[in-house]
Order: sequence, then structure tokens, then C-alpha cells
Amino acid sequence: MQTTRGTSLIDQTNPEGEAGESTGPPRPRRVGVLVAVALAALAADIVTKIVVVATLQDREPIRLLGGLLTLTETRNSGAAFSIGTGYTVVFTLVAIGVVVAILRTARNLRSLPWAICLGLLLGGAVGNLVDRLLRAPAPLKGHVVDWIQVPNFPVFNLADSAIVCGGFLAVLLAARGLQIDGTRLPGKDEDADADADGEPGADEPGKGGAADAAAPEEKP
Repeated sequence: MQTTRGTSLIDQTNPEGEAGESTGPPRPRRVGVLVAVALAALAADIVTKIVVVATLQDREPIRLLGGLLTLTETRNSGAAFSIGTGYTVVFTLVAIGVVVAILRTARNLRSLPWAICLGLLLGGAVGNLVDRLLRAPAPLKGHVVDWIQVPNFPVFNLADSAIVCGGFLAVLLAARGLQIDGTRLPGKDEDADADADGEPGADEPGKGGAADAAAPEEKP
């Protein structure tokens, strides 16, 4: 009887039978962070492109820091860093797909680091997508404005930088086992807790590990 009551109580308090998991809607704060980061990246990209077109178009490049950084206005028909210049329409459609995928993923977003990551990716993708849709020569075929140049590297813009930073952060979060919903993959959470607590290894002598348990006692 007690077992039945206990089981009923557990089922009522946690019907899924899984402790610590939230099945509610996305937390507004997490989605808000994604939107804020995306809007910041998008605004920075659009404003800088407007300034660059107004001040650097058909003019000599501006070299700063002894040539380490060059500001020059160029048009790119390909992907980020001038990759695949002959596939403008394809990259435009891919960018639209990326934006849709990020927006769909946001429904399960409960992780602050992932909110920042997806915000960077979304802002960068939309920034270049605006150029594809609105700039010459035609909708879906518009050329993206690039203006940042460093030695031995293609010319890029702030949208490209946001995409790269977001991609790097995504790889880092995936490597640590952190998922979009804020949970960790099995085995990753224990490793993270062990690293944070500084727990000694099982075989480390003098720390209560297996080596100490196996050590023979001294006889008087």
C-alpha cells in the first residue's frame, strides 16, 4: 500500500519520471538574448556597409596600423570570404534556409551560450542576406559589400565575422556536450562536475582512491 502511494506521489510530482528536466516552453530570457545579439550584429553590419559605400566606393583603400588593416569597398557575389562567386542564387537560398532553421531551433532554446551562438549566426546570415535581396544586380543575385582586409586573407565584413564567431562557439559548445535545451549529453555533465570540483583520480595515491584501498596494512 505504501509502495503504491509512494509511486503515485512520484508520478504526480514528476510524470515524466526524469528529474531535473524542464518540458515547458522556451524561456523568454534565452530567446530574448538570441534576438538582442542578432539585432546587434545585424545593425552593426548594415550601418558599417552604408558608411563604407558612402565613403569608400570608387576611392583608394585606407591603410591602418602600418598596413595590418585595410579598409576597402568591394562587392562579393559568393559566400563568406568570397567563396564560390559563381553560385550567388544558391548561397542566397542556403542563407534563407539557415535563417529558417535557426528560428525553428529557437523553440527549444534554454541555454544562454547557445542563445549567443545562434544570435551571432542569425545576425550574420541576415546581414549578408539583405545584400543578396536588395543590392545590384538583381534580387537573389545581389553582391555583398565587403570592406575589411587583413594580410593574406580575403576581404570580409562584420556579418562574416559574426558567422565565424558563432560557428566557433557552436563547435565549442558541442564538444562540451551542452545542448540547445540547456542539458548535457550523458557523461559530459559528470566530467564537467569533476573538473569543477577538482576530484582526484581513482588511482591517485593518498587521495582515497583504489590504490589506497588495495594497499596492505602494516603489521605491528
